Amino acid sequence: MALAELPLRIFLNETLAPYETDEVTRLIIDEHDAAAFATISHLTVGDFRNWLLGDDVDSATLSAVAPGITPEMAAAVSKIMRNQDLILVAKKCRVVTAFRNTIGLAGRLSTRLQPNHPTDDATGIAASLLDGLVYGSGDAVFGINPATDNVPQVVNLVTMMADIIARYEIPTQSCVLTHVTNTIAAIERGAPVDLVFQSIAGTEAANRSFGIDLALLAEARDAALSLGRGTVGDNVMYFETGQGSALSAGAHHGMDQQTCEARAYAVARKFKPLLLNTVVGFIGPEYLYDGKQIIRAGLEDHFCAKLLGLPMGCDVCYTNHAEADQNDMDNLLTLLATAGCSFVMGIPGSDDIMLNYQTTSFHDALYARRVLGSRPAPEFEDWLHRMQIFSTEPQFRLNDGLPPTFRDALRRLS
Repeated sequence: MALAELPLRIFLNETLAPYETDEVTRLIIDEHDAAAFATISHLTVGDFRNWLLGDDVDSATLSAVAPGITPEMAAAVSKIMRNQDLILVAKKCRVVTAFRNTIGLAGRLSTRLQPNHPTDDATGIAASLLDGLVYGSGDAVFGINPATDNVPQVVNLVTMMADIIARYEIPTQSCVLTHVTNTIAAIERGAPVDLVFQSIAGTEAANRSFGIDLALLAEARDAALSLGRGTVGDNVMYFETGQGSALSAGAHHGMDQQTCEARAYAVARKFKPLLLNTVVGFIGPEYLYDGKQIIRAGLEDHFCAKLLGLPMGCDVCYTNHAEADQNDMDNLLTLLATAGCSFVMGIPGSDDIMLNYQTTSFHDALYARRVLGSRPAPEFEDWLHRMQIFSTEPQFRLNDGLPPTFRDALRRLS
């Protein structure tokens, strides 16, 4: 009740990390859109919840108000909402981004094809890419977490994925999830970089622990834009977050981890990403103890990011020492897909053999699309039909057997 009675204006006047010493706070305050905020400026946190749930508030209204909502306002209202409230409001938010295809349209659910390999073996990565593509995965991004994290390896992996995308004319984008400085160096060496990746957090000190600041992210975005590799849009950034990162760095300024998480979305919003996702259960049970907490955190993160106008996806995941299992992940995947999540992960067998955690598989993504009638990004969907991966009648069924175009690829891999 105490939280519900707080006026929203208080979050503009009382900062949770000092304005003078925290550049994320300065970003939030200095770039706040007062005109967009005017619609809700008279509300308390409780009134804001009621307003969000009202039938008169639609996608267009939420898009117009988003620049006036601070992360602290979003986090506050999420704390007095039930799971169904978080789902209902997030479903009304519509955030669309584009690079070589269009992510976030109504009735669509995209996937990141994550072909990680413990030794970055090219054949193993290619096999996982082929596996994912024949299940209709990969429209959000081909995203590799490199086992060997250095600039030459980044160049090798980026070039390999660019060659595959070009050979099969796949309307998607690739990314090596390395430190932003490595990606800048790869661009300087002429690598065909599509998206720039970086993990981000909600305070200046936490971002410093990642070796980044806002100026470095701006430099990276400018470098990627200079390549002009997008065909239908120019959203070139990919960010990952997760509750607990500021706390584990001792950089949370006494804030709870969900409020710190929401503040990371202010950093993301500044750089207009194609993709943003929370790796919700990756840090471990020291931060999110069990399946129930992971599910709640995933819904909170998705709601807050969508409310702030961001293309939010989720790595629906857990570590093996958490009190969670794959049934919990099935539940969270279903809830997030219902809430309009932009994308989820697709990994062979739902088991990441490089990072050693449990997430969602190509089959899991197909399940969510089947149950909710969701489809891939439109450009990618057209490609799936052209490649005879998806059938036309009945729509969106997988064709039997390997598509003809991929038979030579399979022979080369074997």
